[in-house]
Amino acid sequence: MEYLDIELLGSDNLNHRLRDFLGKKVVLYFYPKDNTSGCTLEANEFTKLKGAFSKKGYTIIGVSRDSIKSHLNFIEKEKLDLLLLSDPYEELITIFDVMKEKSMYGKKYLGIERSTFVIDETGKVIKELRKVNAKDHPLELLEQL
Repeated sequence: MEYLDIELLGSDNLNHRLRDFLGKKVVLYFYPKDNTSGCTLEANEFTKLKGAFSKKGYTIIGVSRDSIKSHLNFIEKEKLDLLLLSDPYEELITIFDVMKEKSMYGKKYLGIERSTFVIDETGKVIKELRKVNAKDHPLELLEQL
């Protein structure tokens, strides 16, 4: 489980590896970009539902290519209560295969496909959700867990 050892800087200014969360259940979500409409909706929904996820034993972690400075701005602006990891070199992004070709206004580019993975206490991915809806999927996921 190679993904357990990737070390990324978090919005708490600490380095994190998924290995550090062994013994806990994790909702790991990948999102395209801080301070964009869909990502803001999703992050706000996860923040709103954080207590309910915690009651079920889950820690929520968001990942994007954005810098820590961008993450901190996003957290402050939106009053988020989430750990966001910065993956500028696309290490975890590549392992979870969430970088996909997208199209906007007819122009093709590579971007993160909004995806969420549920990881059990042993570090095993037990649920994989891809191309999720930014607004609805946090609540839908919570209801499934």
